[in-house]
Amino acid sequence: MKARHKRFMVIAAGLAVIAIAAMFVLNAFRSNLVFFFTPTQVANGEAPKNQTMRIGGMVKEGTLLRDGTRIAFVVTDTARDVPVKYQGMLPDLFKEGRGVVAQGRINASGEFEASEVLAKHDENYMPPEAKHAMDQAAAKKAAQSVKP
Repeated sequence: MKARHKRFMVIAAGLAVIAIAAMFVLNAFRSNLVFFFTPTQVANGEAPKNQTMRIGGMVKEGTLLRDGTRIAFVVTDTARDVPVKYQGMLPDLFKEGRGVVAQGRINASGEFEASEVLAKHDENYMPPEAKHAMDQAAAKKAAQSVKP
């Protein structure tokens, strides 16, 4: 084999290794990618079924039910509501009327089964996406009430 052919084989092998490594990195990135949806988007069917995602908004007053470590509550963006079920320990600052982000999947009955519930230490905390969605929902509600 000529030196030129050997050099070509080394370069081709190097490119193959880089391509395989890039494939593994992109696959890991895709499997860890989690999208955020509002309760309105979930209710409108924009959220994917059987895929991990996050929903955020406010915990609706009077909807928190506890049965040991099983918890049920409703997340709202003032326009639409999504029932959430969670099993585990809630963050200490989790309360009704406060902002929340839940990560999980939508089950066959349309309820959100959370695997993780997130709360922030600041009492005025609202995830930016959830705040934006709630502001949009409130503006839409106000616009609808103004129309004759």
